[in-house]
Amino acid sequence: MKSLNVLVTGGSGFIGANLVRMMINQGHNVTVLDDFSMGTEDYVRDLSVNIVDGNILDRDLVFDVVKGFDGIVHLAAQTGVPGSLRNPYNDCQVNIMGTLNLLEACRLIKDKSSKNMCPKFVFASSNAPLGRQSPPATEDKVPIPISPYGASKLAAESYCLAYYGSWGLKTIILRFGNVYGPFSKHKTSVVANFFNGMIDDGHITIYGNGNQTRDFIYVEDLCRAVLLALDSELGGEIYNVATGNETSITELFKIMQDVSGDLAEINISSPRQGDILHNYSSISKVQKYLKWNPYINLRTGLKYTWKWFDQNREAYN
Repeated sequence: MKSLNVLVTGGSGFIGANLVRMMINQGHNVTVLDDFSMGTEDYVRDLSVNIVDGNILDRDLVFDVVKGFDGIVHLAAQTGVPGSLRNPYNDCQVNIMGTLNLLEACRLIKDKSSKNMCPKFVFASSNAPLGRQSPPATEDKVPIPISPYGASKLAAESYCLAYYGSWGLKTIILRFGNVYGPFSKHKTSVVANFFNGMIDDGHITIYGNGNQTRDFIYVEDLCRAVLLALDSELGGEIYNVATGNETSITELFKIMQDVSGDLAEINISSPRQGDILHNYSSISKVQKYLKWNPYINLRTGLKYTWKWFDQNREAYN
């Protein structure tokens, strides 16, 4: 890839902290737009990046910032089902209106450009929009979301597709699997929760019977897919970015205990409202069109992740 000038919204979060580092290592110029409500500035403070402290709901700020970039990676979001259940209005505002602000800014840039140019736009989504579907998740299944989070992500996906259809914006939607890896200590996702529990008090909580399944993807593999999407000339498309492998929560926990050597005590709690029971993704489309494959298997990725958690027990508390 040639050197790109890229804006990463939510760049201080878990995925953003890993993506920004990969971009810098590949010679790209990176600007982070973040209000640090979800991630932490510590993750990016010492990096060679431009940092804009701001919220994607600030329309004037977004319109001012989104200028002169080759690409935008939109990671900033209300990022989970529990948060959307606690406050559906906030989930709607951040995930839909925040995305719309960025798309509108890109459209205005395109309208004013003599060469009809605008940034490539990579939108971070998940399988939550699909909701009530039998696995594997494929890009052509009709979405039936079962949580406000899934509904807001679906609406944002639809706007991305509409802006491609109406104005030709090069939008690519990536539906992430369950991402894990370094710089996730602040997260409430299952891998981060389990490792945090092992470190903090030796207790972890499994919601339901542990037979729920997910498709776990290591963050480095995911970031490679984001960079390939930025480099692609495709637009108006959805791609699953996962591994195609189904792993139960019980199996995940056993591997995590093995790689960490930590015999944590399990607390069983009732299933969480709005959670999908079984989920994994078909990745044939992203393999074909973006020439991407995951390289890091679950055990290896969990070893890397545990090493980071173990080495940063106090650093990001």
